[in-house]
Amino acid sequence: MPVDASRFQVEFRPAETGDIKAIVSLCRELNEHDGTPFHEARHRPAIAELIAHPEWGRIFLIETGDEVAGYAVLALGFSLEFGGRDAFLDELFVRAPFRKRGIGAEAIDYISKVAQSLGVRALHLEVARANISAQEFYRKHGFRDHSRYLMTKWL
Repeated sequence: MPVDASRFQVEFRPAETGDIKAIVSLCRELNEHDGTPFHEARHRPAIAELIAHPEWGRIFLIETGDEVAGYAVLALGFSLEFGGRDAFLDELFVRAPFRKRGIGAEAIDYISKVAQSLGVRALHLEVARANISAQEFYRKHGFRDHSRYLMTKWL
């Protein structure tokens, strides 16, 4: 159902242990939206671990009144190339009924401010090569392509 943006205030709340079930559900929804496999057995303990270790990063629930509109994950790191502390906007998801209302832009602004307060000098994210609209959205909000590939080796 469509949401009238004039009727709600967006708030960002750090996730707590009691939010794990809701975050797992949001992760599942994100993966379904992206068409990627969801592995609850991998997600659930990782969510719990990140909530327990805020020095590694933070999970924020995006709320509008009594409804959860989405979530964002900030993962902290360090990079010589980027001059010190850096971070990944590891996940940003706004549920379908809340899209196209400026919530994603508010989330990027909020996460950027949190990152700056933590001494982060560079904020990164990854986006699917085929997802042109998301790339345009992120460029509009200050992210730049480095013409590099994100590569992964599972350990």
